[in-house]
Amino acid sequence: MRPIDESQMTLFLLFFILTAIGIELYAYQALKTAAKKGWFRWFYWGITSLGYLIFLTQLVMFIAGAKYRGLIGLSFASFITVSIAKWLIIVLLFSEDVVRLLVFLGRKVGLLSRTEQYMPSRKKFISQIALGLTALPFASVIYGVFKGRYDFRVIHHTLTFDDLPEAFNGYQITHISDLHMGTFDDMDKVNYAIDLIQSQQSDVILFTGDLVNNESNEVLPWQTTLSRLSATDGVFSVLGNHDYSEYKRWERAEDKEADFENLLRLQKEMGFQVLRNESVHIERGTEKIALVGVENWGDRFVKKGDLDLAQKEIKADAFKILMSHDPSHWEQIVKNHATKYHLTLSGHTHGMQFGIEIPGWIKWSPIQARYKYWAGIYSDNGRFINVNRGLGCLGFPGRIGIWPEITVISLKKGVIVL
Repeated sequence: MRPIDESQMTLFLLFFILTAIGIELYAYQALKTAAKKGWFRWFYWGITSLGYLIFLTQLVMFIAGAKYRGLIGLSFASFITVSIAKWLIIVLLFSEDVVRLLVFLGRKVGLLSRTEQYMPSRKKFISQIALGLTALPFASVIYGVFKGRYDFRVIHHTLTFDDLPEAFNGYQITHISDLHMGTFDDMDKVNYAIDLIQSQQSDVILFTGDLVNNESNEVLPWQTTLSRLSATDGVFSVLGNHDYSEYKRWERAEDKEADFENLLRLQKEMGFQVLRNESVHIERGTEKIALVGVENWGDRFVKKGDLDLAQKEIKADAFKILMSHDPSHWEQIVKNHATKYHLTLSGHTHGMQFGIEIPGWIKWSPIQARYKYWAGIYSDNGRFINVNRGLGCLGFPGRIGIWPEITVISLKKGVIVL
């Protein structure tokens, strides 16, 4: 993680504070119109100021390299909740102000009657509606933090391939990703998630990276629990961008390297086989498929993935499953690679932990402005990718509309219908 220049930090904070003041003064107009009690206004400004103070304090601590604590996530969640509520107020008030301005201009140029005042006063019911709507984001965020983050969902997919070896017809994969163990705080809920994974009775469990947030010790409270993961053909993993000890300030490079090696050791102790630009074969009798794992390859993050090195020990015409943390790799390299990778498994995006998904109707998240392939199954050039929505959280300690995911993929031999 690159050090942040102090002058840049100062400019950012100044811009943030000035913008926040403008937003707060504008949003306050709804409160001023709808609420007449003086004590309520003092309460509003007191809570607002306290919220900004906590958020800015935690932000500075985070940038300074402080270890993740629940307070950081909760203060961020509180800030986001209040911000969303205020933006709803602003949208409604701005819409009303546009109408008021048009009325004012219409009267000025004589298109409308001048019998009434030029600039009609703000309507109290608009302010009351704006305030009423703020209950929606508050309720959503509260649910997302206390319930949504543990609302584990099992999603099933069946994928058909004409060149799948016959012995693997019906082969079942459980795909998990982005555990981010440093943000979990409920042992019973995590144990439930492990039970849910194990109950799928898949042939293999594949984990596509981001075991931790900042450092390897985040795994320690959960090591015994994660060690319960098992499957007939094993548990395999690759590394995500958060697994390289990049998101903590280390006094010495040796400490950073030692932490990374410790993470690899902990995964081995838990029974995970970490694939670092390498491949293995899974066999059924005389037939086999290749499992290929690359280190993180991201266009904005750690880029250590080497696909050519990883495939060195397998035949070009083998049936291949690729594990690569960041879906950018599939978009930019894998889907058009000279060697065909039948199925790629990724994570990384979390679906931004926020969005709207109604099967067969709508699938939306702000993250799609950054990632074309951000959640679920996609196909291109006769190749598939599954982007897992992640099991854990990062930053915001909750999920709204994009739930923590366990993917179960069944492979089927047959004719592909395009």
